[in-house]
Amino acid sequence: MKLAVVGGGSTYTPELVDGFARLRDTLPVGELVLIDPAADRLELVGGLARRIFAEQDHDGRITTTADLDAGVADADAVLLQLRVGGQAARQQDESWPLECGCVGQETTGAGGLAKALRTVPVVLDIAERVRRANPGAWIIDFTNPVGIVTRALLQAGHKAVGLCNVAIHLQRKFAARLEVPPEEIHLDHYGLNHLTWELAVRLGGPDGPDQLPRLLAEHGAGIAEDLRLPRGLPARLGVVPSYYLRYYYTHDEVVEELRTKPSRAAEVAAMERELLEMYGDPALAEKPALLGKRGGAFYSEAAVALAAALLGGTSGGATAGQPSPVQVVNVFNDGTLPFLPDDAVIEVPATVGAAGALPLPAPAVGPLQAGLMAHVTAYENLALDAALRGGRDRVFTALLAHPLVGQYGMAEALTDRLLAHNRDHLAWA
Repeated sequence: MKLAVVGGGSTYTPELVDGFARLRDTLPVGELVLIDPAADRLELVGGLARRIFAEQDHDGRITTTADLDAGVADADAVLLQLRVGGQAARQQDESWPLECGCVGQETTGAGGLAKALRTVPVVLDIAERVRRANPGAWIIDFTNPVGIVTRALLQAGHKAVGLCNVAIHLQRKFAARLEVPPEEIHLDHYGLNHLTWELAVRLGGPDGPDQLPRLLAEHGAGIAEDLRLPRGLPARLGVVPSYYLRYYYTHDEVVEELRTKPSRAAEVAAMERELLEMYGDPALAEKPALLGKRGGAFYSEAAVALAAALLGGTSGGATAGQPSPVQVVNVFNDGTLPFLPDDAVIEVPATVGAAGALPLPAPAVGPLQAGLMAHVTAYENLALDAALRGGRDRVFTALLAHPLVGQYGMAEALTDRLLAHNRDHLAWA
């Protein structure tokens, strides 16, 4: 089995490689190709990746290349984890929105739109080249904003599934609080990418007893603290919002917080410099502990489980070391949530196999969640249109539609700043 990782020079990659090494029985990787135009980073990451495989007695071959077409040739699956513009662009995404009183964040609000505009054309070009190289290859998208990028891929007819680590991270957190193995926890995880709620936390499978009331009663304050949400919010709602809902539920407080502390982009850039220095140590043969602070926790487990299921691996049971046949992924709605269009991309539990991902029937979704999902879906429609066709008016309209913007003057000011900071990445600007 051959896998290719576009953005293989990312400091995330050793997390992924560690998962491939540990879970070799689930996903038998014969060749792993790391693809990245940044030769210096690729050399460091590739060297550590080979040492991780060797340390764990994995006999798969790891190669590196800057040549996308050569790298994806004959690949069974291609994982996308690229960042157009690098950390410098992320720094901008987190900075200029604050000048207008809008949250500065790389996946939502105005910064998230900027990232989508830069990213969608690049990803679609990569996907077309993957399709020419191997029409049967699956594309697994971990590139943010995952919902918009995955919709662009699916709308263009690519064999693609979007992946985010929010659900698997919460699964592990809930399992620890309930003192059960993670594979015993099934989440009724519904929404859009980075706009999700846990409607139930089931023990033993999709039909198991709901442990959410117990979790909220016994651990509600701790759950809220973990997610940086107001202390009583999860218990009051009766559901657990994802961390990203703080940008909606406490927007103005977050804006003030972001204005008075170093940006996450600056923190990550410093961390990446330290990680790359570590990766250059020939004695290092495992992912360093610092990588756990980089983000993307449990990404490798989620990616291995999804790739194994799509490629016909050992997906028959929810036992340790094996992917569950039910996984949280980003897919077309197709009637799953009746209040959203069929072509909306939603993040939900689905059965995954060689034919793709089929969402499970959804429970009733309350109006608080459904209303915000519908609002953000409308924004994502306009954001994708702007990414595909360009134009200042389309950018402005998408911003005006976003629930974190929604004001004429703010949308105008944000549009001007977005274009000024992203002209080098927008062919039409």
